[in-house]
Amino acid sequence: MTQPRPKGITLNKNEHVLLITWDDDTECRYPLNNLREACPCVECRGGHEHMGRQSDPDNILTLTPVRSYKMEQLELVGTYALQPFWDDGHHTGIYTFEYLRRLCPPAHE
Repeated sequence: MTQPRPKGITLNKNEHVLLITWDDDTECRYPLNNLREACPCVECRGGHEHMGRQSDPDNILTLTPVRSYKMEQLELVGTYALQPFWDDGHHTGIYTFEYLRRLCPPAHE
């Protein structure tokens, strides 16, 4: 099984979303507030016992943001992940492409 790879990544600050087009042509729109709440770092997860796939949110859209967040910067980490820098100073969350692909919000019809 091959790892998901993005074909295109766009941070749309006006619409407050991260847009990713994947190598299978799936397009995902990640609301920034929800993406921040889904941060996979140990601090945000509440400890090492909450790390891993079993603690991943089932649907990013069901997460309730505690406030509105702005992504100030987005950096590529090697060839496997993205690292957002948020307006609250947080930047330790490394969002692997595999994690982001699993978080893809359901398409609205």
